[in-house]
Amino acid sequence: MNVDQMNDIIQTWRETPEEDLTPQDYQQFTHFGQACLAQDESEKLLKFLQNDRNQGIVKSMGCGLLASLTNEVVEKRRSRDHCQAALTHLTKTCSPEQLLHSLLEIIEDIDPSSISETIVVVAPLLQTVLLEGQTASVGSALVALQKQMSRLPVPYTRQQEAADEHGLCRCCATLAAFIRPFVEEVKRKDGIGGEEEELKAELLKFCMRSLKEPLLGAQLDRGRTDSPLWLFAAEIVVTLHAIQKPLYDFLLINVLKKSTQMDNSQFNESRASLAYLTFVQFITIDQFPAVFSPVFLLQCNMDSVSLLLSSKNESYILKGLALHAKSMEIVQDSSLPVGLLELKAFSTGLQSLQKVLTDCPLKHLREAGLQVFQLFIDKLDAEAKHKFFRWMLKTSNHSGVDGYIIKNIRNEVDRAIKLGNTSEWFQGAEFVTLLGTALCLPQGAETDLLHSMDRIMESLNLLRFLLITNNEVRSSVSKGNTDGWIELCRIKDQYLKMLRVCISMSRAYYTAELKSLRENQKLKAKEARDAARSTKLVKIMRVKHDSESQMAPEVQHQVLQSALVTFDLMESLIFRIEEIAKEKQKAID
Repeated sequence: MNVDQMNDIIQTWRETPEEDLTPQDYQQFTHFGQACLAQDESEKLLKFLQNDRNQGIVKSMGCGLLASLTNEVVEKRRSRDHCQAALTHLTKTCSPEQLLHSLLEIIEDIDPSSISETIVVVAPLLQTVLLEGQTASVGSALVALQKQMSRLPVPYTRQQEAADEHGLCRCCATLAAFIRPFVEEVKRKDGIGGEEEELKAELLKFCMRSLKEPLLGAQLDRGRTDSPLWLFAAEIVVTLHAIQKPLYDFLLINVLKKSTQMDNSQFNESRASLAYLTFVQFITIDQFPAVFSPVFLLQCNMDSVSLLLSSKNESYILKGLALHAKSMEIVQDSSLPVGLLELKAFSTGLQSLQKVLTDCPLKHLREAGLQVFQLFIDKLDAEAKHKFFRWMLKTSNHSGVDGYIIKNIRNEVDRAIKLGNTSEWFQGAEFVTLLGTALCLPQGAETDLLHSMDRIMESLNLLRFLLITNNEVRSSVSKGNTDGWIELCRIKDQYLKMLRVCISMSRAYYTAELKSLRENQKLKAKEARDAARSTKLVKIMRVKHDSESQMAPEVQHQVLQSALVTFDLMESLIFRIEEIAKEKQKAID
């Protein structure tokens, strides 16, 4: 089409009322704009759009160019400045309804490789349109933007966040700027009128979704307040405080669940994220009432702790451990009553923490979990410790955890002796009952000693400690129960007798295995020598080798030898314990 023909068409558009424009007119207008961009004539297109004589055309058909212009800006071509100016002009000229439809369509059809770039370009245009009397569609716009943003991976390290390779941080900053005027509108009108209430509800939903994604998966550090993700988190929490008062109702009483229309899982994850941002990152903590007791806050946060610790996501687990620790740090040592252990939130949270200690494949998470585990023990009062120790020894089914509990029992007895503590829970009959739970083999004579080594070694150390501190322990366990010391000695004798039987059976088994391994190695060496003379025999040996254990004979030998050394160590401890017991008995007699 030559210039004269195009000018004639343009003149026809100028003279045609909007209602008389045909689909062919819209298609020709779009092709005209795309041709200008393809021929690098963006300046010419911009002048056409800004020409006063063409404003009727632009108002009627300008939305057809939004996608092409946006693509030019996203691709950062030489025409970018002209295209950006053209987009700005269109948002001021075209019908708000048509603009909204076209912009949402662009967001819906974003190419996966340019999600962040497109959001950064389109969001400000969308904001302008919504502020021009389209606030009823704020919710739809936020859902569309967050849907696309959720496809971007969350930066995990500081280096990834700084590089922002996929643009999530840029998107967060863009969305934070996007919602500010709408938040100000809600604050200014304070929920007066139906539209303002709807806008407030949509902003609440946006904040709740943001708390879950991306913030729950992001690594945050309150020492790095220049972090884009931390700043986005602060913006979300501040927004919640601005539009939802009092916010502590949400954290402690779940009052927002109905208004956000989220399912249980999503709501609980968002609430857990907010609890983390409030009590760990301390965002707007100064606005949180100081009237709640530390124990009450701990109790309220345990549901969130349990949810985060039960996740397979490393970031979730880290946040759960941090929230648990911060919630307990403000609680006085030895103050948590036994009744808390019976609450579902606590029992579920402790089970989740135990799984982190025993099942988590990441060492740093297990180590962090152990610190939180000890902190929790320190906060329990004597009766709660006693009950908790017994419950763990009966249910953990993990030698490492059992050993750690038994070590804590020894520490509690030592503390009671040194402080002259008169608590009945680590003295007298109650302590003997606890000792009976600690000094037993889970499967009796069939106990796997290697699997239970941590528990057994700590139990022997506990026995040795009790005998070395004979006078103090004998006095304490006999308080109110003259048969206490006799019962303790009975438990000790019964435990050591059973342990000796297990060691004897296990040593016999592993010695036989070691002997069999050595004989097999000799046989294989002989077969190898013979194989050099027979090709057929070589093939037979290869088939046989493939069917055997993948563990190398040298490793098998080391494992079996190590087991025998462990049995020797246990036996030496038993011998030493009985030796101390005889010496103490002579002194008593």
